[in-house]
Order: sequence, then C-alpha cells, then structure tokens
Amino acid sequence: MHSQCPLELRRHGRSGPSVVVLHGGPGAPGAAAGLARGLGARFRVLEPFQRRADDRPLSVARHVADLLAVLDADLPGQRPAIVGHSWGAMLALAFVAAHPGRAGALALVGCGTFDLQARAELNRRIQARITPATRAGLDALANASADADQALASMGALIQPLYSHDLLPNTEPALGPCDARGHREAWDDMIRLQTQGDYPAAFGAYEGPVLMLHGDRDPHPGAMIRASLLPWLPQLAYRELACCGHYPWRERQAQAGFFRELEGWLCEHVPG
Repeated sequence: MHSQCPLELRRHGRSGPSVVVLHGGPGAPGAAAGLARGLGARFRVLEPFQRRADDRPLSVARHVADLLAVLDADLPGQRPAIVGHSWGAMLALAFVAAHPGRAGALALVGCGTFDLQARAELNRRIQARITPATRAGLDALANASADADQALASMGALIQPLYSHDLLPNTEPALGPCDARGHREAWDDMIRLQTQGDYPAAFGAYEGPVLMLHGDRDPHPGAMIRASLLPWLPQLAYRELACCGHYPWRERQAQAGFFRELEGWLCEHVPG
C-alpha cells in the first residue's frame, strides 16, 4: 500500500501507458484481477481495492475521492486510462463527472444500468435464466444465518452462471473478503443519484474518448445502457462481443477478441 494512498493496490506490468482497473460489486475486491493482469502485458496497471464499510456510510462521493487520492499518490500529473467493470464502470463515470480532466480515456466493460427501464430488463433476463437448482440454492441462502459478507460471496458464486456464457476456469487468486454493508451503502447511493437526476446527466462534463465493450449474452442490456449514456457522451463508441457474457476476460469464445479490441483502443487513446 502506498503511504499516501487510502486503498490497497495491486500493480501489474512495469512499462507502457498507465491504466487503472476498477472492480465491480460494489464490495467485491479483486473481482477484476484477471482483467488487470491481462492488461499488464502491455500497460502499467493499478488495481485498487475499493474502501470497505467503516464508521461513516459509504457513498459514491467517498469512492470518487479515494480514486482521486490513488491517482494523486501514484500517478501525479498523469491522465491514465480508467477501465471499469460492471459497478466499476459506473464508478469510473462518476469519477470523470467530478474530475473530467484526470482521465485520458475511459473504457466501460459490462457497464451497469442508469435507468429503471434498463434495470427492469436486466431483472427480466436474470429471472428467465434461473434454474430450479439455482432458485433452491438462493432460497436456502436466504434462510440461512450466515455471516453477511460470506452470504454475499456465496450468492455471487450461485448467480455467476446467470451472468456468464462459457467461462474459462478461474486461475486468479481468491477475492478479497466481500463487503455486504459496503455493497448496500454504495449501491443505494448510486440509485439515489440516479433517482434525483444527477446521473447520467453529470457525465456530460467528460469530453475524452469513451469505449463501451459489452457481451451479447450479458444480461445487462447493452443497447439500452448505451442509449441512456449517448445524450451525455456522444463520443461513446460501442462494441458488442459475440458469444460473451459479463466477464469477457474469462469468456472462452470472446477472451482473445476482447483483449485485442481493448488493448488496441487503449494504445490509440491513452497518453504515453
């Protein structure tokens, strides 16, 4: 951990342009390890673990302030690319809304939703994919008296097949401990900001390049999410990946094309 940085960091790669990878969740530290490690072959990558719940409620603003502290401590004067996955993509957008001059480029991988219609479609797709075995597992988990953090981790494992298509085995180190309270607090604040109209309108402050990479089998409705962002980010480029779910760096049929597309775009748009 950097002495001036509030977050635990993993570092990947020793040369090339700077890239910051933001994991999803919220409250799932290490969930984007394979993405960060994969980019480390060509870039200098920082993978911060977002703040856990503490004595003050977690908010989007606190996560944004933490990310700014990471950049100021480890990449002073630089404008790195920010690559966010799922919730991490939403946090990346929140960051550039508050600090539009601190990111050189923005890549959104499996981005989350910003309106009621897209969330309703996400839920509809998830419900259509739930098998009786998955339903039984979720019901058993709901009735168990497990630790909240462990319950969140167990639920994530149960529903991962609903979000993915043809996953390769996970060879990355285990996730850091899940953070159920942090997950709830940060997500509730994101919904609050959407409900009162701050997001996605605030994203219009950012004028840099934006790429959205989305699997065609991801239950998050990519076309609807793109449509919600375009009025505020007209420069957004959209690429849909075939035979790909929510974790393209682990999808057997999409992994190579995903890294080729993302690395090529980053090389073209990231300073340095």
